Amino acid sequence: MPTERRSLLKRLLGLPAALAGLTETEAALPETRQDVPLYQGHTRLGNLIFISGAGAHFEGDIRSHTDHVLKEIEKELIKAGSSMQKVLKVSVLLHDLSDYQAMNEVYRGRFGNKPPVRTTVAVRAGVPNDSLVEIDCIAYI
Repeated sequence: MPTERRSLLKRLLGLPAALAGLTETEAALPETRQDVPLYQGHTRLGNLIFISGAGAHFEGDIRSHTDHVLKEIEKELIKAGSSMQKVLKVSVLLHDLSDYQAMNEVYRGRFGNKPPVRTTVAVRAGVPNDSLVEIDCIAYI
């Protein structure tokens, strides 16, 4: 009997691992499901909202990528019940540190008159999926 079915039987019947035909190692391993997403767009803890990193996965320069990413962050903040003006902390990952000035030109003013604290780093191996920038943030409701 495949491990997955044995695991299901064990859970349904409440059987100890040995009776369900599982080794202790098999019983302890979490099931992996391909239909479960790797991450959420945001999560909440009390009045804090944590927004996942957003990238731009299309051809373009740092300005177009930064503009796109900030718009995606804003959409997720609104979906979570917050706004750009309620962002407390931002992390910016750049593919290339030479894009710092151009990214700042697009970034400036997007969070209102009282900008959040920010960390900006250039990622040695690059930002995933050919994005020139990835941004995540923490906000409040």
